[in-house]
Amino acid sequence: MALRLKQRLGRKFDEEIRFFKGMMQGPKTVGSIVPTSSITARRMASVANPHSDLPVLELGPGTGAITKAILAHGVKPEKLVAIEYSTDFYEHLMRLYPGVSFINGDAFDLDKTLGSLKDQKFDSVISGIPLLNFPMQARIALLESLLDRMPAGRPMVQISYGAVSPIVANADRYSIHHFDFIVRNIPPAQLWIYRRG
Repeated sequence: MALRLKQRLGRKFDEEIRFFKGMMQGPKTVGSIVPTSSITARRMASVANPHSDLPVLELGPGTGAITKAILAHGVKPEKLVAIEYSTDFYEHLMRLYPGVSFINGDAFDLDKTLGSLKDQKFDSVISGIPLLNFPMQARIALLESLLDRMPAGRPMVQISYGAVSPIVANADRYSIHHFDFIVRNIPPAQLWIYRRG
């Protein structure tokens, strides 16, 4: 029991150190001062349909808190594709979650980053990308590209730390729904859902 607790705390400490190292190396690509809480991760993962024939796309998995929640929600590792910009985080995730299709690349250039999967349809998208660090036009273009890759009505969930949606409304192109406000996250997190159709 004591050994297991020690190992768990050791892994948690390693995750925190890796996160802070990533923040120092690329603050624009890390959106928070600490990794996403397990409560937030579970809430985000809940939008995925683990029984779908289509894979789930995760953006910005970081240290893997949301990846872990997606898998715990019932999505099989082979049904999860995750794009991580940081090479350090990517290599860590590859070791931590064998079977998941991790891609080391830029989510803002999906055709290039997805490569042979560029025409793949996804059940849903779960995004931890710090959108507020990027220009609005880039955010809108990313959302449009993601919605093109999902069946009509399926959700993209986005975490944000601002009071309003990180992507401006455009009722003719997509709908925006405030999904949750999670106080038990540092900082408190807003979750937004975007859909088309």
